[in-house]
Amino acid sequence: MTDNTAPPVKVGLVAGGLGAYWPQFPDLLPQLQRSAERVSERMRGLGAEVVDVGFISDAQEGAAAAEKLRAAGCDIIVGFLTTYMTATMLVPVAQRADAPVLLINLQPTESMDHATFDTGQWLAYCGACPLPEMANAFERCGVPFRSVSGYLEDERAWTRIGRWVRAAGVRAALRRGRHGLMGHLYPGMLDVSTDLTLVSANLGGHVEVLEFDDLRVRVEKVTDAEAAAKRAEAEKIFELDPSVDGDDLTWAARVSAGLDRLVDDFELDSLAYYHRGLDGEIHERLGAGMILGASLLTARGIPAAGEYELRTSLAMLIADRLGAGGSFTELQALDFRRGHVEMGHDGPAHLAISARRPLLRGLGVYHGKRGYGVSVEFDVRHGPVTAFGIIQRRDGRFAFAASEGETVDGPHLRIGNTTSRVDFGCDPGEWTDAWSATGISHHWALGTGHRIADLKALADLLEVELIEVRP
Repeated sequence: MTDNTAPPVKVGLVAGGLGAYWPQFPDLLPQLQRSAERVSERMRGLGAEVVDVGFISDAQEGAAAAEKLRAAGCDIIVGFLTTYMTATMLVPVAQRADAPVLLINLQPTESMDHATFDTGQWLAYCGACPLPEMANAFERCGVPFRSVSGYLEDERAWTRIGRWVRAAGVRAALRRGRHGLMGHLYPGMLDVSTDLTLVSANLGGHVEVLEFDDLRVRVEKVTDAEAAAKRAEAEKIFELDPSVDGDDLTWAARVSAGLDRLVDDFELDSLAYYHRGLDGEIHERLGAGMILGASLLTARGIPAAGEYELRTSLAMLIADRLGAGGSFTELQALDFRRGHVEMGHDGPAHLAISARRPLLRGLGVYHGKRGYGVSVEFDVRHGPVTAFGIIQRRDGRFAFAASEGETVDGPHLRIGNTTSRVDFGCDPGEWTDAWSATGISHHWALGTGHRIADLKALADLLEVELIEVRP
């Protein structure tokens, strides 16, 4: 979906068991070490970079593993409880890692062979035994954790493990992220206003404050050949409506090439922007020419949102990293006849989740904005979708709002907007009231697939509330 390649999530893996067992049951440790090797293999199969510090058998080895994992800078620590082990073996790992902790209890198979097993064979199935002990000790030490229990090849368990690993990767992307904020707030949009310090406080990362002159000087340096190449790229990706003016398309292509330079120069992972402009001056023309380039960036995994909507560009980034795409969205109308919520936006869109070849339409007027040019028109791919946004609370905390539905077919306006019809399985008016009651701003991301389980995992790792709006 994206060519903005993020580094793989770094998983710190430590497996362990009680060393007192090894001389008593000589076959036990080799069996448990084979299980640990299999877990490491499956973690790599999830696309993770695995920092495997090996098998620990006592508190001293646990402390040594803790130092290795601390130095490695992992995104998540996975403690594999292969059999009974004491809490003092893992508490130092959790305390020193500065990363979320996942405990996994995966016994060798679905069930023991009770008629033939001896004590040593039973102990290989005893990973559940220390889990309450770890939970108690972690709670008393103030260390958050989560756990997954199952068996070694239990796909249900691995689905849950994969969810935590993905969430850790998104958390890492937010903590390392550089988010551009260019221009100024759309006048009067109090809901859109975001305290920049709270981005770092709640999610981590850095907000790079930019001016439209940062874009202007880069657009001025775009060569005719670069602009022509970007226009050719657009003509390949988009269907061009007859309303598209050739000069407007060439200008949008030039701005797009300048945006690419801006993103590269400031190493941006996302961008939110707005400039009002006046009387057709250069900054107004830049703002009006950004829709093409912002859409191309978003399709590459560098989400760009208009109207200075920083929290929505962050929501789009989260959705993209979860594989959902994530397109800039707001309410457009309610269709009570068909039971649909119509949502979308003028301006940038996530082209990778379009239901069809996206269309460029020429507009002589941008409603509510100054300027003119080309705009993107499409419908999000039909099927399961998730509406997802980030709320800024009165007390400074962020929260997530999410709701799962289905995009469906139906009539669409032809006005240069992205528009999707979403069936949330209830009266569209009741859904709109419940969604608004969460405290969401009037923008959010619309992504493909039902993603609330993934978002719950991410919310847990970030220690933010998730509000689910259901039918």
